[in-house]
Amino acid sequence: MTKPISAPRDIRDIFCFLNELRALSIKFRLRSSRDDSISVDFTLVGCRVEVDFFDDHIEFSYFTGDEGVHDDWALMQRLLDTHWSDD
Repeated sequence: MTKPISAPRDIRDIFCFLNELRALSIKFRLRSSRDDSISVDFTLVGCRVEVDFFDDHIEFSYFTGDEGVHDDWALMQRLLDTHWSDD
């Protein structure tokens, strides 16, 4: 079990959060895909995490699932048909 990390409250805590990820040797990527937040993305074994830092709060999403490699292109097409919308 890892040492607990501090729960960030808002954008002011982003550097502390990044330093705690570094202390755990977790590689991360910073991203800006919205005008009102900065995102920190990282991957754990079996889990991808996206943390969004806003002026007044944070939100995060995590994605788990099969990390297997596939070569069935029909599966790729089904994934696109099911999970993509250009609306």
